[in-house]
Amino acid sequence: MLKLGVLVSGGGTNLQAILDAVDHGEITNASVGLVVSNNPGAYALVRGREHGIESVCISPKDYVTREAFHSALLSKLLESGVDLVVLAGYLVAIPQSIVEAFPNKIINIHPSLIPSFCGVGYYGLHVHEGALKRGVKVTGATVHFVDAGTDTGPIILQKAVEVQEGDTPKVLQQRVMEQAEWHILPKAIHLIANGRVTVTDGKVSIRE
Repeated sequence: MLKLGVLVSGGGTNLQAILDAVDHGEITNASVGLVVSNNPGAYALVRGREHGIESVCISPKDYVTREAFHSALLSKLLESGVDLVVLAGYLVAIPQSIVEAFPNKIINIHPSLIPSFCGVGYYGLHVHEGALKRGVKVTGATVHFVDAGTDTGPIILQKAVEVQEGDTPKVLQQRVMEQAEWHILPKAIHLIANGRVTVTDGKVSIRE
C-alpha cells in the first residue's frame, strides 16, 4: 500500500479528486497519509482533517531561512513514511534535497500541455493567461515526475482540453481542472501504485 503525501497551497480541489478516487476504488493500493500546506488558511487542510488525515501547515514564513524551511518539510515527509509525494497545486519550489530524497517519487500536476506554458513564472492563472494570449486552440494538463528543473521531469500523462471563444483565464482554469486535472492525477497515482510506471532515459513507459 502506497502512502501518499499531498502538498497543496490552496483550496485542494485536486486533493479532493484524489480522496474521491480512493474512496470510489479508482485508486487502488494507495491512500493519503499526510497533507501539507504552506498556507495556514488553505481549505485543503480542512479537507484532509475531515478525512481523518494528518494535515499540517509548514510555512516558509515560520523559518528564519529557506534552508530551515526545506529541512522541516523534508523531515516531516520522512518522519511520516511517505512513499510518493504529490504536488497538487503546491506553489512552492521543491528543493534539490527533497528531489534527491524521493527520486522519481514526486509527481506534479501542471495546467498545460508541457512543454507549452510551463517553467518559471507559469503557475496558477498565469498559465491560462499565457495560453489565451497566444491564442492556442487546445490546452490541457500534464502529470509529470519532479526533477531538479521547473516542469522538466518525465511526463506520465497528458490530457487535452479545447479552448473556447470568449474564455477568460478563470473559466479556462475551471474547465482544465474539471476535464483534465481531476482525471489524470488520480489515474497517474493508480498506475504508480500498481507498479505500471517505469522511467528509462528520462521517458515514462506505462504497462498495460
